[in-house]
Amino acid sequence: MELILSLLMGIGLSATSGLRIFLPLLIMSIASLTGHLELSPSFEWIGTYPALTVFSVAALLEILSYLLPYVDNLLSTISIPFAALAGTVITASVIIDMGPLLTWTLAIIAGGGASLTTKTASTLLHTGSTATSAGMANPVVSTIETVISVVMAVISIIAPLLIIILFGFIAWLGVRILRRRKGRRNLQKLGPC
Repeated sequence: MELILSLLMGIGLSATSGLRIFLPLLIMSIASLTGHLELSPSFEWIGTYPALTVFSVAALLEILSYLLPYVDNLLSTISIPFAALAGTVITASVIIDMGPLLTWTLAIIAGGGASLTTKTASTLLHTGSTATSAGMANPVVSTIETVISVVMAVISIIAPLLIIILFGFIAWLGVRILRRRKGRRNLQKLGPC
C-alpha cells in the first residue's frame, strides 16, 4: 500500500509540474524540511535549505514570467522537455524502497507522462487564450494554473488518494467544456434558421 501511495503522490506532484515546474519542487522541499514528506535517499537534497532557496527564487520567476502575455506562450513551449524531466525526477524522489530499474521505469512512464499531459493541456490553453483574447486573458489563465498547481501539490502530499478523484474531475470538466465549445461552433456554422 505504501508503494501505491508513493506512486500516487509522485504522479500528482508530477502532473502539477506540467503547470509550474518549480512550485511542486518548492512544496516538496518545504514538506521535507517540516517532516511531512520522506524523500528517497538519492533525492534528500530536495529537502535542504539551499534547495529551498533555489526553488523559491525559480518558482517566483516562473510565476511572474507566466503573467506576461506572449512570454507565457514561449515559456510554455520551451519548457515541455523540462516539465517531463521534472515530472520524472519528482516521481523518482518519492518512491522509496524499490530497485532503481523499477523506480526509474515508473518515474519516466507515470511521472513524465503525467507532467507531459498537463503541460500539453496548459500549452494548448495558453495558445487558445492568446488566439481568442490577443493575450489579454493569459494572466488570468496563468493565475488559475498557479493556484491549481499549489493546491494539487499540497493535496498530493497530504492525501494522495484524493488526487485521483481531483484529476478525474478536472479531466471531466475539461472534456465537457470542449464539447460545449464544439457544439457552439457547430451551431454558429449552421447560422440562423
